[in-house]
Amino acid sequence: MKKFVLKHLLTIIGITVGTISGFLYWKYIGCASGTCAITSKPLNSSVYGAIMGGLIFSMFQKENNKKQYDI
Repeated sequence: MKKFVLKHLLTIIGITVGTISGFLYWKYIGCASGTCAITSKPLNSSVYGAIMGGLIFSMFQKENNKKQYDI
């Protein structure tokens, strides 16, 4: 479990930051009419923020591409 968390730490941080950002976006900007699909409810906005945060932060994660070739 610890190895998994360390391997995906940047993605986990991105999900956390995205969730908080999505909630704050709903709280301070949001959708006045209630017809917006993403920002009309705090849960929708937080989940969307978590997904986007995880995807964006995972782009900066280094991959370990140590391949051994048999020659």
